[in-house]
Amino acid sequence: MDLFIIASILIVLSAIFGYINVKFLKLPNTIGLMIVAILFTIGLFLTSLVNPALLNLAERLIGQIDFKTVLLDVMLGFLLFAGAMHTNFEQLKVQRGPILIFATVGVLTSTFLVGAMSYYLFNTLGHEVAFIHCLLFGALISPTDPIAVLGIMKKAGVPKKLETKIVGESLFNDGVGVVIFLTIFTIASGETGGDHGGSSFNSILTLFGQEVFGGIVFGGILGWITFKLLKSIDDYEIEVMITLACVMGGYVFAHYLHLSAPLAIVVAGLIVGNDTVRDNAMSDITEQFVDKFWELVDILLNALLFVLIGLELLVLTFEMSFLIAGLISIVLVLIARYLSLFIPVKFFSKRLDFLPHTSTIMTWGGLRGGISIALALSLTDEMNRDLFLTVTYVVVVFSIIVQGLSIGNLATRLLGKENMIVSEDGH
Repeated sequence: MDLFIIASILIVLSAIFGYINVKFLKLPNTIGLMIVAILFTIGLFLTSLVNPALLNLAERLIGQIDFKTVLLDVMLGFLLFAGAMHTNFEQLKVQRGPILIFATVGVLTSTFLVGAMSYYLFNTLGHEVAFIHCLLFGALISPTDPIAVLGIMKKAGVPKKLETKIVGESLFNDGVGVVIFLTIFTIASGETGGDHGGSSFNSILTLFGQEVFGGIVFGGILGWITFKLLKSIDDYEIEVMITLACVMGGYVFAHYLHLSAPLAIVVAGLIVGNDTVRDNAMSDITEQFVDKFWELVDILLNALLFVLIGLELLVLTFEMSFLIAGLISIVLVLIARYLSLFIPVKFFSKRLDFLPHTSTIMTWGGLRGGISIALALSLTDEMNRDLFLTVTYVVVVFSIIVQGLSIGNLATRLLGKENMIVSEDGH
């Protein structure tokens, strides 16, 4: 199958699944699309009992899609830019301290907590897994997924103060999490080189600093250049193209410079979407066309992504011990997230007037998604790929469906309707 046929099949399936969701299920699109895709996949398994032809065709289709490349190298930049553009910049600036801690120290803490707990879990269940490989699992499952979070938080009804923290954290910890994962992956693969632990450690710190801080600085420069270009003309068609060039060119150039492309695109999107920049650089008609263009890109790619997540069920290895490990890992991941948030929340709560139960709501609202699956798919067989892929899929599906559908109700129950209304007003 060539690329056009594969893309056409996925678009058609996304449209059909989206129609079924809107017409019958009436769930948030991201959740509904994934549920319908999973049910469709289960249906394929059932039809194979009679005739395996359809299942074999679907497996060939999914087998030809490099999910990791499609998501991390193609979709992610567009989705992050669209999400960052519509994030409240002023609230994000106020909450920058805790968001920075959540996205760095929080992810690192969760990585090691999940790694340690899963090491004992997997070995208790009879799987001989090296500790460094459990750290890889911790690194890929700890970052909250900005795509899942942005898609669901819009309709969850979570107070704006909390929504900003959850969304802001997810936008930044995605890039940080990928860097942590790649760093541990390099160590696990024995590619750090040298016999001296100190020099290896220094090279890792240098790599981490270059990727993270370099990506943020590059994103600031990219956003500033885009702002200047938008300000210098008044032609909505070309200005839409400039924002598109910012994402595509910026993502490629960041990779070339060995900087974190996701972080660069997030920063650029925050700058371009800032109300002050919009007022100074875009006419009303340009702002309207830019917003509608990126909303359409966001909707289309989100639909494709969550259909793909549902169809990835076809590549899993079904073993009861893998599924049991996945179900227990749900609890471990939630515990690790709560503990990684607890101290930063306590530290900042009085300074920034945090709402009560912030740690609990942020723990439940920290959704995992396609990025975790993409990173799990990049593992080698020696790194227990089949085990970690199945466990990751179980955690992601629970996160998006169960946590995603219940986060709004949980916030209402814990905060009460009065706090929800007051928070929406921003007071």
